[in-house]
Amino acid sequence: MRLTSGEKLFQALLVLFIIVLCICMLYPFLHVLSISLSTPSEALRPGIHWYPKELSFSAWERVFATDTVWVALKNSVFRTVVGTVLTLIFLSLGAYPLSKKYLPHRKFYTMFIVATLFFSGGLIPTYLLIKNLHLIDSLWVLIIPGLINTFNLLILRNFFMGIPEELEDSARMDGAHDIRILFSLVIPLSKPVLATLALWTAVGHWNAWFDALLYLQDEAKTVLQLYLRRLVITNEGTGDALLAIPIEEQPHETLKAAVIMFTALPILLVYPFLQKYFVKGVMVGSLKG
Repeated sequence: MRLTSGEKLFQALLVLFIIVLCICMLYPFLHVLSISLSTPSEALRPGIHWYPKELSFSAWERVFATDTVWVALKNSVFRTVVGTVLTLIFLSLGAYPLSKKYLPHRKFYTMFIVATLFFSGGLIPTYLLIKNLHLIDSLWVLIIPGLINTFNLLILRNFFMGIPEELEDSARMDGAHDIRILFSLVIPLSKPVLATLALWTAVGHWNAWFDALLYLQDEAKTVLQLYLRRLVITNEGTGDALLAIPIEEQPHETLKAAVIMFTALPILLVYPFLQKYFVKGVMVGSLKG
């Protein structure tokens, strides 16, 4: 099929638009990476930084030599991995019964859960609740309060509703109970939507810092994003030797850029492995109401 001149022009403009969009999205990463690999004087040079003209690894060496950075990384990894796994388990346990028409008062339970999208207790009641639960200054305070997201629960419920009931009926005829059906049949068939929800949850946990700021007091339990915020916004090294050097020798911009890249790289490396499920999971999970 031959394209008309108008269609060729449209495709050329579309390709040009995509190229410009990609450049706009990639340049901030290239800029920060270039700054992190530059000397302090080069980092302060105004203008566009596509690549480091004066190569230096001093900022990265200082970051790698700082114990607090690795402690914060360990806490962030714990929060992200454990939080994502537990969230997927509890979302599945909550969405599966809500997807069954024979569940008594199913509509009432669904509307009750949907109401939490519009109403919340507020910051102070939430803090008092967490304090009464003795979760203050515990890493579990970063996981338990946000264990179930209502929007994600509804997406997973809709996906489960699209699985043919005949498959579950045949499993019951073979003697399988509901828990066995959920973990042996339903969840393996739900990999696209579960991968999508895992990506959303992992990115949310990895980027979160406000709850850590509110509830954590022990510096040994700080997370990477909170550490980054203190470094970039307040120029505090959170009690370690990262910035404990003479001010004239202190490459603030290169340090900030190195920590930013150090913080962003792990989630960027995970994303490509889940991206293929992303669109399919969202589309299928949004079909039924």
